[in-house]
Amino acid sequence: MSDKKSKGQARMDALSYEKKNYFECASKKERKEMFAYAEGYKAFLDAAKTEREACAAAVAMAEAAGFAEFRFGDALAAGDKRYFVNRGKSVVVFRVGSEDLEAHGMRILAAHIDAPRLDIKQNPLYEEAGLCFLKTHYYGGIKKYQWTAIPLALHGAVVLQDGTKVDIRVGEDPKDPVFYIDDLLPHLGAEQMAGKAGKIIEGEQLNVVVGGLPYPDEDVNKKIKLTVLDILHKKYGMNEEDFLSAELSAVPAYPARDVGFDRSLIGAYGHDDRVCAYPALTAVLGGESKHTVLAILADKEEIGSEGTTGMQCKVYEDLMEEICTALGASFRKVRFASKCLSSDVTAAYDPNFASVYERMNSAMLSCGTCMSKFTGARGKSGSNDASAEFVGEVRRKFAEEGVVWQAAELGKVDAGGGGTVAKFLANLNIDTVDLGVPVISMHAPWELVSKADLYSNYRAFLAFIK
Repeated sequence: MSDKKSKGQARMDALSYEKKNYFECASKKERKEMFAYAEGYKAFLDAAKTEREACAAAVAMAEAAGFAEFRFGDALAAGDKRYFVNRGKSVVVFRVGSEDLEAHGMRILAAHIDAPRLDIKQNPLYEEAGLCFLKTHYYGGIKKYQWTAIPLALHGAVVLQDGTKVDIRVGEDPKDPVFYIDDLLPHLGAEQMAGKAGKIIEGEQLNVVVGGLPYPDEDVNKKIKLTVLDILHKKYGMNEEDFLSAELSAVPAYPARDVGFDRSLIGAYGHDDRVCAYPALTAVLGGESKHTVLAILADKEEIGSEGTTGMQCKVYEDLMEEICTALGASFRKVRFASKCLSSDVTAAYDPNFASVYERMNSAMLSCGTCMSKFTGARGKSGSNDASAEFVGEVRRKFAEEGVVWQAAELGKVDAGGGGTVAKFLANLNIDTVDLGVPVISMHAPWELVSKADLYSNYRAFLAFIK
């Protein structure tokens, strides 16, 4: 049998399109870079389990790279490396380029640093049946049953009565205690298991166990509650009333870990969307560009990008206008010339749940970062839907720089859907398209990504801002 291709097969190879597994087509050097890059990312994940911590970690990385804080009214010049912090929960890191700003605009990478979790209520602490609990209100879209019977850590900040802010992080050090949400034993769970998955655990059952030791005083009514209050007061100066001005969250206590005998995958809490935020940050900190480049790491995407730190807040627009003003450029002209990659994760095709995916248009694990021309639900509701011209421009740039990437949508047309921050940047008349890492088990307490896709995302950002 001849190894020579037929004329038709050669023609098919020349004209058809197939996704490439990045591990297969990467050189040994590039594969080594993938694995090395993943180590920095895992360290970032472990340091940044809330948006406050992610913001602080980003600032530390920026300062280590020679970036200085920017305040409205500061002068700017080509070559300046600055960062802007918004209320300790979001951060914009930017470099001023040498290209004419009005003619070439900005290159913007936008991601979010919040993740699904369990927020502690403002009046949370109670004792019952030999245990002390904290009541929670879940944040973002979760499967509630996944958050029971796993080790949890407590992260956040408390503002005391006198105005002092105290940071809290308990459950991450091996010497720390962890926290826990109980579930019903299977021996008594017949009625529970007969219900719909969304009702197996109700939101008001997601109460975190925080104690069980009675305070040694017979005259006290709620002895276990007092033990917990006593510990909080001694360690943090807290009284129960201080929960009223606290932002505390229960998050999985797991560290980021390699998954698989070959260590090709990363399991962790918070891949959505720190697996995009970290590459955006590192691309701006260390990439080469003549453009003015920004990495916007925003808060509140999981609940609609609302509030003073979400992408709908005018502060990001104000900051871009401030940069233009400092450089003597028209903000309107700059917006028109600017381009943005809105970087949020997408659903990776999962063969164990194949029925909700349309395989031809699904993101495949390890085939590179994924461009989604549109997001939204069903009839593209809530989507940016990028133009063919801009998608073509990004395609050409990736081809020039040898970026391995793929295109996909989030599941079958009528299976559900989801949105990103893309539309908020596009509403400023900035060409925007979604680009992000495929994730298995998105929004679970432990999500899964490929090191190849993480590194591809970083390479894509470097190519885009170049």
